[in-house]
Amino acid sequence: MSLIAGVDIGNSTTEVALADQTGKNIAFLSSSSHATTGTKGTVDNVPGIRAALEEALRKAGRSLEELDMIRLNEAAPVIGDTAMETITETIITDSAMIGHNPSTPAGVGYAVGYTLHLENFSKRKPEQKYILVAGKEYSYEKVAEILNALSGQDKSVTGLILQADEAVLVWNRLQQKIPIIDEVKRIDKIPEGKMAAIEVAMPGQVIRQLSNPYGIATLLGLDSEETRLVTPIAKSLIGKKSAVVIRTGSGYIGENILPAGDLYIDTEELTKADGSLSGYEIRETEKRRIAVSVDAGAVQIMETVRNAGNIADVSGQDGTNAGTMFHRMKTNMSRLTQEEISSVHITDLLAVDTLAPVLISGALAGETCMEKAVGIAAMVRTKQLPMQRIADKLAEELHTSVKVAGIEAAMALIGAFTTPGTRLPLAIVDMGGGSTDAAMIDERQEVRYVHKAGAGEMVTMLIRTELGLHDRSEAEMIKRYPLAKVESLFHMRLEDGSMRFLPEAIDPRYYGCVVMLLPDQIVRLEEDIPMERIMDVRREAKKKVFIENVLRALQNIAPEGDMKKIPNVVLVGGSAEDFEIPEMLTEVLSKYRIVCGRGNIRATEGPRNAVATGLVLSGLENQKDDAGEKT
Repeated sequence: MSLIAGVDIGNSTTEVALADQTGKNIAFLSSSSHATTGTKGTVDNVPGIRAALEEALRKAGRSLEELDMIRLNEAAPVIGDTAMETITETIITDSAMIGHNPSTPAGVGYAVGYTLHLENFSKRKPEQKYILVAGKEYSYEKVAEILNALSGQDKSVTGLILQADEAVLVWNRLQQKIPIIDEVKRIDKIPEGKMAAIEVAMPGQVIRQLSNPYGIATLLGLDSEETRLVTPIAKSLIGKKSAVVIRTGSGYIGENILPAGDLYIDTEELTKADGSLSGYEIRETEKRRIAVSVDAGAVQIMETVRNAGNIADVSGQDGTNAGTMFHRMKTNMSRLTQEEISSVHITDLLAVDTLAPVLISGALAGETCMEKAVGIAAMVRTKQLPMQRIADKLAEELHTSVKVAGIEAAMALIGAFTTPGTRLPLAIVDMGGGSTDAAMIDERQEVRYVHKAGAGEMVTMLIRTELGLHDRSEAEMIKRYPLAKVESLFHMRLEDGSMRFLPEAIDPRYYGCVVMLLPDQIVRLEEDIPMERIMDVRREAKKKVFIENVLRALQNIAPEGDMKKIPNVVLVGGSAEDFEIPEMLTEVLSKYRIVCGRGNIRATEGPRNAVATGLVLSGLENQKDDAGEKT
């Protein structure tokens, strides 16, 4: 009897299947998962592997000393990054704009005047119009008192900017109502004596004048060239409840376009055998390079990838964002694997269109402008996968036999066959954190498999980028769990429109907030983003990554490239547990008459543990080679 562990190293989690093997009989004992330590496919994975092994052994009542064999998957690292299609940096000297969403602006409408700090209020000229600026050192009572001291004929103060969160408190005390915005942290950066325009939207609406370049031109008297340059400012203010734009007399507004650059796809074409009707022979390799601009967008990039054939490597144009991104990927992988950078190659990539917030320099409240961007996930391979280093390290630490035993997609296919109700021919899609793998076995037991870059980690990246979230864990929770809006202390509206009533009062701090419904708790979303917006971003991110990747993966493994010849698809991997991805895929694949559903590995594990289970079962065919004695 031998105690065998199959270990699947993923981008996000490391999974273990533990089993006793007697001859050709396998008895599974337990399974476990642990967060992957380090980058997938590097020696840094060892601590995570060991932790997952110890958990599985503890569940089975066994010890590390009893372990006879560890079988590892071949793990190819996958890296995701973003390349901006267009980055417009608006440089504003003396700080020229404010535009944010304070929770309590006050008043309605717009006003124009010269900026005047409250400490210089006595120096104002009655014939001029002013936008008053007050720091935190002035209480709301003091500000209201100063303004109310003006005579009824004095209309010189047309608007107010506050540093404190006190707009409503001031407005309620004013005899002459004016638009007020607050929560401007860097109020000391506002230059004095400059022409400014302020706008506060009506409740439930957004500003209109200052989000329109011609509206800004009208209020501040800009010429055609100044109006062109102020367009990024107007664009950044779209959807805001309040805004201020300040015309800097001695300053300037400059525009600096940083090129996204071109992608270079190097391919290797194989010459066809003379007189042969089947296959290719490598008599001579014809290499060619295809260039595609990132500015062309993800659709054109992916069309180029599909038509490229056998991709040998991908690089980016020097001196551009694309060049910097791919050089960083390869440099990081070279450092991790301790191989020359010349031996690091990108063999597949997934590009998706997205929007990314770009910080506007000189802004006072962290204003950003949403610019079109291209998100890219790349599959990075070294000359030789570094799995043997991991195997050697494990063997040294655990004093047991360790073997790099199988390709992920093929192992997942073996594991998927333990799902009740499966039969030949069968295809699987393994949706993990970094890659989407697919494999198919037909009635003749011929296996085809493919690995595509991009999966759950890329979805998280897109959600975080498009929503402008600071916390990656928050983006991860948005990806995994449904949303709700707390509408009273005892009920919430779920994202599907239904109502959920609570037996006990919810925390009052959650009132009016968007929350995420975790299995055992409710987590409030810190950012003030409408639930509908979050839902749209989340679903679109999943469609861009998983629908695209699953379709191109199945296209590659389908007999004669015809997806209608794939009768069944079993979904496995961590992302198959998602609450909406399987339903999305079922709907799309039904157009090809494909039966699609979540796997249930060994009838107990759900869609997880397919690769680890397959690694254990694959040892049955080579048990003599795998038996090994303890070292």
